[in-house]
Amino acid sequence: MKSLLRLALATGLLLGTGAVFAAENTPVGTWKTIDDVTGKPKSIVQITNDNGELKATVLQVLQSDEGPHPTCKACDGERKDKPVEGMNIMWGVHQDGDVWDGGKILDPKTGKVYKVKLQTEDNGNKLTVRGYIGFSLLGRSQVWERQQ
Repeated sequence: MKSLLRLALATGLLLGTGAVFAAENTPVGTWKTIDDVTGKPKSIVQITNDNGELKATVLQVLQSDEGPHPTCKACDGERKDKPVEGMNIMWGVHQDGDVWDGGKILDPKTGKVYKVKLQTEDNGNKLTVRGYIGFSLLGRSQVWERQQ
């Protein structure tokens, strides 16, 4: 009886560890965006899961040519001249195996919207964010760092 209890406990611990690992390997969470040109932190972004669709919201702008509270001057539509902080910059992303894609991402500096592909790395501590037009080969990537 004791060995059966130990086996059940060990199985539960292993399954729990797997769940934690899987949770850390998701883009859901808070990220520091790193500029792919300068290598400097640009903003803090929170990615959330809304019924299987990932969305990203800018929580804080760390560096901007416009100063501490930039607006999206180059954006169109409802985002035009709105504060970047609090703005939804990614939407429509769904999991496809070990990547997340099918959605769009906005570059608030240029106002351009790109297709996006996400992939976690380094046990979920880094996120490769690839924005592209047409094919994934025609684009650029940033590596974001998970915040605790």
